[in-house]
Amino acid sequence: MVKVLLWEKRTAKQFTLMELAKKSGIGKSALNNIENGKVSPTLFQLETIAIALDIKITYLFESEYK
Repeated sequence: MVKVLLWEKRTAKQFTLMELAKKSGIGKSALNNIENGKVSPTLFQLETIAIALDIKITYLFESEYK
């Protein structure tokens, strides 16, 4: 199972949901649903979020398999 670490990375960069929404072009409610695990993000969304946060896309993942 892979966990998306959006909340952790967003707050580490001190972005609000609204700021990330504006920077990424992804709606605030969609970002909120991704953070809360209600929906799985698409690869395109993950790439867009990573670019907006200025991080590698792989930093958005945590896997139980090491």
